[in-house]
Amino acid sequence: MGCGGQSATAAVETVYRAESRRVLATLIRLLGDFDRAEEALHDAFAAALQQWPRDGVPGNPRAWLVSAGRFKAIDALRRRARFDASLRLLAEQLEGEAHEAELDEVEDDRLRLIFTCCHPALPADARVALTLREVCDLTTEEIARAFLAAPATIAQRIVRAKARIRDARIPYRVPEREELPARLDSVLRVIYLVFNEGYSASAGASLTRADLCAEAIRLGRLLLELLPDAEVMGLLALMLLHDARRAARTDAAGELVRLEDQDRGAWDRRLIAEGSMLVRRALASRDFGPYALQAAIVAVHAEAPSAEQTDWAQIVRLYDVLLGLEPSPVVELNRAVAVAMRDGPAAGLRLVDDLLARGELRDYHLSHAARADLLRRLARIDEARIAYRVALQLVRLEPERRFLQQRLDELGD
Repeated sequence: MGCGGQSATAAVETVYRAESRRVLATLIRLLGDFDRAEEALHDAFAAALQQWPRDGVPGNPRAWLVSAGRFKAIDALRRRARFDASLRLLAEQLEGEAHEAELDEVEDDRLRLIFTCCHPALPADARVALTLREVCDLTTEEIARAFLAAPATIAQRIVRAKARIRDARIPYRVPEREELPARLDSVLRVIYLVFNEGYSASAGASLTRADLCAEAIRLGRLLLELLPDAEVMGLLALMLLHDARRAARTDAAGELVRLEDQDRGAWDRRLIAEGSMLVRRALASRDFGPYALQAAIVAVHAEAPSAEQTDWAQIVRLYDVLLGLEPSPVVELNRAVAVAMRDGPAAGLRLVDDLLARGELRDYHLSHAARADLLRRLARIDEARIAYRVALQLVRLEPERRFLQQRLDELGD
C-alpha cells in the first residue's frame, strides 16, 4: 500500500539514523567484506527512497534493507563477473549461503563487528578508529577530534585496517570464551570512547549526544551478557552512573551546570541504583580494574544527598588505588581536585602546579580551568584570570567555552 512521498522519505531518513549501523553490521556478516557491505548499504537505502513512497514503508524496515542490500551486492558481483570469473563463483556462494545465515540465531551483529574491528592483528589506534567509524557512524572528522589527530591520518588508519582484515581473512565472529580476555581491553576502550563522545562531545555546539550514550550502554549490556567479567561490570556501571546525571548537566538554555550546582532531583535514580549494584558486584569479585574503580568514584558522587555531604576522603582513597593500577596525569588531576575538596584549595593547587610543571597537561584545558578555580577560591584573582584565559584558548566545546567565559567575567576587570 502506498504512502505519501514526503512521509516515506522522512521514514527512510529516520530508519537510516536508527538502523543503518545495524544493517551494515549484518551486511558485513553476510557479504564478508567491509567495502562491499558499505556499497550494498547505500544501494539498499537508495532503493528504499525509490520504492517506499510507492509501495509503503515495510513492516520490518531493517530486514527489508538487509535483504535489498544483499541482493544488490549479488547483482553487482554478477555484472562484474563478465570481467572476473571468480566473482561469479562468489555471487553464487553468497546467494546460497545468505538466506541460511540470515536465519541463524546469533549474537548481535554489531558486537561481532566490534570484535572484528578490535582484532589483535590490527594496531591499537586503528582498532578504535575503525570501530567508531563502522559501528557508530562517527565521521573521520569526529574521530580525529577525539584522537587529536588529522582527519587524513584517521582515514588512512581506517583504510589500512579494512585491508588488513580482508588480506588476513580475519573472521567476523565473537571470539570463543577462552579468547575473550585477551581481546577485552580493546573492546572496553572502544565502547567507553563511544560513550565519552556522546556524554561530553570532543568539540562542537552541543555538549552531549544521547544517541551515542545509549548505543554505548546497549553494547555494554550485550558484552556483559556475553562475559560477566568484573571490568565489563565496571564499565557498564561507569556509563550508567554518568548517564544518570546527563539531563542535569545543562540548563534549559543548554549551558553547562557544575556538578555541585546540579539538581539532584533530576538525576535518574533507577540508573544510579543499577550502576551502584554493578559497582558492588565488581569490587566484591576482587578481580576489578580501572573501570570499576572509576565507577566507584562516580557512585560516591551519585549517592551523596548533597554536594556538601560528598565523602571526599573516600574519593581520594579510590583515586590512590586507581593511580596504583593505571597511572595517568588526568587521574592525577582529578585526584588533585578531590584533595582540594578534602584538604583545601592550597593543597590541591600545589598538586596541579606540579602536574603542569611536568608539561604533560599543558595543552589540556581542564588542567588550567581547575587551576583557575583553585586560585579563585584562594582569592588570587589576577592569577585566576590568567588561568581562565589559557583554558579559553584551549577549549573546543562551545558550552564549556561559554561556561569558562562566564567564570572569567564573574571575576571582573
